[in-house]
Amino acid sequence: MGFDDKINNTTEDAAGKLKEGAGRATDNERLEAEGRNDQAGAKLKQAGEKIKDAFKS
Repeated sequence: MGFDDKINNTTEDAAGKLKEGAGRATDNERLEAEGRNDQAGAKLKQAGEKIKDAFKS
């Protein structure tokens, strides 16, 4: 996995956690769900990058 990709995925995951927390704090279900979705997307991208790295070796 490229270092830039790793940073971007980690940033996206952190932003998703912040959104989820903000949604929970403000009782905004849409924002909370959006945050969970962002986190899931980041984790999926990380998994894809790991698979690509495995085939490169």
